Amino acid sequence: MIDQKPLALIAGAGGGLGRTLLNRFQDGNYHAVGLGRSALTDSGFTFRQTNLSDEGTATAAIADIIAEYGPPKIVVHNPAELVIAPFEKTSLADYERTWSSMVKSAIVLAKATFDPMVAANGGAFLVSGATASLRGGAGFSAFASAKFALRGLTQSLAREYQTKGIHVAHVILDGIIDTPHSRDLHTLDPGRMMKTEDIAEMYWQLAHQPASTWTHELDLRPQSERF
Repeated sequence: MIDQKPLALIAGAGGGLGRTLLNRFQDGNYHAVGLGRSALTDSGFTFRQTNLSDEGTATAAIADIIAEYGPPKIVVHNPAELVIAPFEKTSLADYERTWSSMVKSAIVLAKATFDPMVAANGGAFLVSGATASLRGGAGFSAFASAKFALRGLTQSLAREYQTKGIHVAHVILDGIIDTPHSRDLHTLDPGRMMKTEDIAEMYWQLAHQPASTWTHELDLRPQSERF
């Protein structure tokens, strides 16, 4: 194992928020390693391409990372699979795909990292949620059902592992994140979108809370967002 900076493992580290999280933790003197299905090219970060919902390959990839860099001090679960369609046009495969991408991947990630983190005196496991974690919307039955499940999983993990030193927290991103894809998909003024740098800063603060004042759930939204 290389003796160096503590490891921050960012799962779902594609463009947008994932890349910004890598940058924030790397700037904070962590060795930031990204995981994701699509390669993150020309980024300057260490990145391992893997399907997090494939237990065998993902577990092996994470084990290799831990063998090289040591147990992670911070793990962020950030994968998302957005399906927008009326219920009658949402297939069972759509539901399975969203659940696999967002819930199964979190289970695989937690199983691969929790024991090493506990043995190394704990750390933080942060999970990205959404408005759909709290309420379903028309056309979002697949996405919302998976996000509801992810929130419940996170609550259970927090109650089981907080006494073992792992700060498990769920972050509700109640707004549109400002990325090139979001600007193409939505007509919303970018000035009313959530900035990835600001979100990453809140993840940083959450990951470094003192143990006497841990936050389990944090909701973030733009000043203009109704709630």
